[in-house]
Amino acid sequence: QVQLVESGGGLVQAGGSLRLSCTASGTIFTINDMGWYRQAPGKQRELFAGITSGGSANYADSVKGRFTISRDNGKNTVYLQMNSLKPEDTAVYYCKVEYRDKRLTTYLRASWGQGTQVTVSS
Repeated sequence: QVQLVESGGGLVQAGGSLRLSCTASGTIFTINDMGWYRQAPGKQRELFAGITSGGSANYADSVKGRFTISRDNGKNTVYLQMNSLKPEDTAVYYCKVEYRDKRLTTYLRASWGQGTQVTVSS
């Protein structure tokens, strides 16, 4: 089993910054891609930032230039630095990690964080 624990959400004014983190623990053999999703009320969950095991990052146009995803492989942690936040960034933010389990390395599995609320006031 692999568990993800997120932290760093909260309430911030427009133009402000927040930093989210997500740490994986458990029977991890290797971690592949890591990503951040968000889900606003009444909308579908969307992937907006991802990072490969080699450190290559991709972003949705809506966050490009404002958000930065990074990872610390030694700590099994992915970070999201969010700057210039806008009210439309308000959502529950989830991390997702793709990994191979020590008990059976053949298959690539995925685990989700519990979600953390980010609210941006205007």
